[in-house]
Amino acid sequence: QLHLVESGGGLVQPGGSLRLSCVASGFTLEDYVIGWFRQAPGKEREGVSCISRRSASTYRVDSVKGRFTISRDNAKNTAYLQMNSLKSDDTGVYYCAAFRGLWIGARCTRPNEYDYWGQGTQVTVSS
Repeated sequence: QLHLVESGGGLVQPGGSLRLSCVASGFTLEDYVIGWFRQAPGKEREGVSCISRRSASTYRVDSVKGRFTISRDNAKNTAYLQMNSLKSDDTGVYYCAAFRGLWIGARCTRPNEYDYWGQGTQVTVSS
């Protein structure tokens, strides 16, 4: 069975940092584009950042540019989202997702492009 498991969420003060991890099992992550999404209460799920299979290309939405960095270690079957300078607006459940295929640029932030999803990890930014 194919699984994605996120970890690393928690409660952090504004301006703080968190590093989320996404571990894949049951498949080889290097064949897949990875995306990070988030969903705040009462809002739709939105794409945050994504990375191509060999890390040659990445994309971030404007609201996280200069603060969030996506990366992956295919040898460890793991993807990461480093989040710095966190704001209260960053609060939500963060999900990683994967689809097998080529890089699609900014379309990688569309949830319906993805075939596999993790269960999510809660990130709360509050003083």
